[in-house]
Order: sequence, then C-alpha cells, then structure tokens
Amino acid sequence: MRWTASTGSTNDDLWTVGRAGAANRLVLVADHQTAGKGRLDRRWEAPVGANLLVSLLFRQIPEVPHALTHAVALAAARACEQVADVVPDLKWPNDLLVGRQKLAGILSTAGPMEGSPPRPSFVVVGLGLNVGWAPEGATSLVAESGRRVTREDVLAALLSELDELMSLSPELLHDRYRRRLSTLNREVRIERPDSSFLEGRALDVESDGRLVLLDSCGVTHRLDVGDIVHLR
Repeated sequence: MRWTASTGSTNDDLWTVGRAGAANRLVLVADHQTAGKGRLDRRWEAPVGANLLVSLLFRQIPEVPHALTHAVALAAARACEQVADVVPDLKWPNDLLVGRQKLAGILSTAGPMEGSPPRPSFVVVGLGLNVGWAPEGATSLVAESGRRVTREDVLAALLSELDELMSLSPELLHDRYRRRLSTLNREVRIERPDSSFLEGRALDVESDGRLVLLDSCGVTHRLDVGDIVHLR
C-alpha cells in the first residue's frame, strides 16, 4: 500500500506503474486529487483528507474483467455496513447510493491488451467514497451515521472484504452483485454518451456487466455504458 498527500489521479498513477510492471494488488490512496475523474470524464473533487480516494491494481484478471469492479463495489458496500452501520444500494454500473443520494463512485481502466484473444495485462479500479464530506445532492458516511468514521477504518474493512470476495467462484460473485443491485426490476432511463437515451425496465445484468433493458416497444437492449436514472 502507498499513501500520498496529493496527486493528479490515483487511477492514472497506477496505470503508469502498471505498465512498468508494478505488483498485483498494489493499493494507492491519496488525501487529495487535483485531476480526479468520474465516469464519462467528469471531474471528481473533494476537500483534502475528507474522503476515501483509492485505486487498486489487479494483475490476476478473471475471465470476465468486469468482475473486479463488481468485487470492489461489493466490498465497499460491506465496509460501509461494518464501519458506519450504513447499508448502501448498488446502482448499475457501480455507484453506491443511500436512498437516491450518491455515496460512492467507481471507475475502472484496463492496461494494454495482450495475448490471443486480446486481454488486458492489468486492470485498475478506482473508488471515491464520501466519508466526511459530500457535494450537493450526495451524502457521506458521517452524515448518514452521525458518528465519527475514518478513512483508514473504511479502507481496512474494504480490503478485508475484498479478500473474501476474490476467493469466490465467478458465478457466486456475479450472483452477489446481481442481488445487491437496486437497478433491477424497476423503470430506468439510460443516458448514453451520444446524448441519446433509452427508457424501460431493467431486467437483468449479464456476467460481462451489460445491463438488459426492455423498452416500451418490447425491444430488448444490452448496454455496457451509460448513465442511469432510477425513475419513480
């Protein structure tokens, strides 16, 4: 584990050292990120020392690389339960919510492709979890629990849970992820990078991480990217 006072992006840092041969399960934590990124290249900002900003490097890549992101999401949710008695839902693809408020976001990047068929040589999974501060419209562990919660305690619980999750079979890990998703069996809107959108009922999530959506015309879509809104 490495801990730094400030950096541009922990995901970018681990991607760089990953290409240079850094070891499996290297963990990088930052007190502050000056160029933190969320999904679809959005900025991720937080006051110095307020929240858990961490990235993990994986070299042992499962058959479905998305499983690594799912495992980190599940481990983060369990850590919130253990440390703060806060029980978040997962929103596809990998946001943690309390009610309709965002508690954490996860962003993954894959290293250079190798072999035949091409597979990533490593995967970096980054997590931004609101511990002591949250932007407008979001929430934090301190706000939800009303108690003192430290980043160190959350991180220790997360890593312990991750060890257990990584020992599961792919089928069991996927089942746990599906059962935790609050997105399934509800009406949703998917806003896509090209500014188009789809609305319908989220039926399932496949083992490769794609969301199965049935629209109002009875057409089934399988989506691997997009911002999702849970409709009332």
